[in-house]
Amino acid sequence: MNNKPKVKRRVGKYELGRTIGEGTFAKVKFARNVENGEPVAIKILDKEKVLKHKLVEQIKREVATMKLIRHPNVVRIHEVMGSKTKIFIVLEFVTGGELFDKIVNHGRMREDEARRYFQQLINAVDYCHSRGVYHRDLKPENLLLDANENLKVSDFGLSAVSRQVRDDGLFHTACGTPNYVAPEVLNDRGYDGATADLWSCGVILFVLLAGYLPFEDSNLMTLYKKVSIVPNIGFLHCIALISLSAKIVSTCIMQISEADFACPSWLSFGAMRLLTRILDPNPMTRITIPEILDDEWFKKGYKPPVFDEKSDANIDDVDAVFKDSEEHHVTEKKEEQPTTMNAFDLISMSKGLDLGNLFDVEQEFKRETRFTSTCPANEIVSKIEEAAKPLGFDVQKKNYKMRLENIKAGRKGNLKVSTEVFQVAPSLHMVEVRKAKGDTLEFHKFYKNLSNSLRDVVWTSKDDKEDQAEPS
Repeated sequence: MNNKPKVKRRVGKYELGRTIGEGTFAKVKFARNVENGEPVAIKILDKEKVLKHKLVEQIKREVATMKLIRHPNVVRIHEVMGSKTKIFIVLEFVTGGELFDKIVNHGRMREDEARRYFQQLINAVDYCHSRGVYHRDLKPENLLLDANENLKVSDFGLSAVSRQVRDDGLFHTACGTPNYVAPEVLNDRGYDGATADLWSCGVILFVLLAGYLPFEDSNLMTLYKKVSIVPNIGFLHCIALISLSAKIVSTCIMQISEADFACPSWLSFGAMRLLTRILDPNPMTRITIPEILDDEWFKKGYKPPVFDEKSDANIDDVDAVFKDSEEHHVTEKKEEQPTTMNAFDLISMSKGLDLGNLFDVEQEFKRETRFTSTCPANEIVSKIEEAAKPLGFDVQKKNYKMRLENIKAGRKGNLKVSTEVFQVAPSLHMVEVRKAKGDTLEFHKFYKNLSNSLRDVVWTSKDDKEDQAEPS
């Protein structure tokens, strides 16, 4: 068999799966809680990078705050773990995909549909701002939908881990996604996280209603004259843009005076009016959240969120994550899955394959036997170990292979038995039991005794069950 065993990666009680997101400082993987089967998303941060950029206190503060936030429109943090080299933030896994995909697949939305998502977005932003948490990278890709089509803001408080707040209480680092960033973000005098988030909310509302971005121009200089943000170009081009001299960028920024966009003709007057008030290039006169909540267009069909603000979240794990002591580190381990068997492997082994009972007369003096089971592979291994030890066998395990050795010497020395679990299908395994050393008759006696302890593990066909039930 040439098939290589798959490798499972475990972090504590979570089994890691595919990568579902990746950024400069972090990678997000799908995972499953092996204790209760609950799906989660785990954000993995590199400790070395966090320490290098002096982000420890900021991450601790923001993660602790987010753990206490229990809002229906914000992705929850379940727990935080740390290993010697990584930080693991366990998040609620949202199944409905990105709001961005909805726009790409269906284009612009009806006003009532767009308004409902925008209301939920403002609810989430308002709640987090009231607790001193700012996003600064709001965009449709960071807005997820749950199974009931309700909006969930992801990365709230975590997307800003690479930015610092100065003594004046303002942020001074340009950040965010090009077409959603507020004009004041690149201003050297600093900017307020709350008003910058609101600008991004306005761009998102425009995209929902229009189906395209309000600020999009293929000409770099024209776009800089419209708004003081990086243009809508690809990632590699953005990197190239960073290398432009500070003099050119400063000249472009100085040319900015006001936001220049046009609402599509199909929008209602109320929607146009609200968009104009949000996309105000002056953060001092830009509409505030209380004013948005009082806006006539916004209030149509508005339902305030209903939830329990009390939180029983424990934040002790946030400090423990950064402690060097081994006792505070989560266990990371890689675990092989059973080797996968294909049809050719099965055919090559078919002569000795028993898909029904564990043993039969024809196999009585064979040096190996096989049986199938619908039990999980780790459960099969545990059951064999439990059955072998009372029979006087020492057990050595390596993933899904086992070496059993009789403590007492027999006719031809110590009987040694090898077992291995193979995966035939996701819910079907084949177990091979073979003599590695010792007397064949002793092996036969051993596997007969073993079979009595494995009756609940071996898969038996419906016909075999009926045969066993008939009186002899």
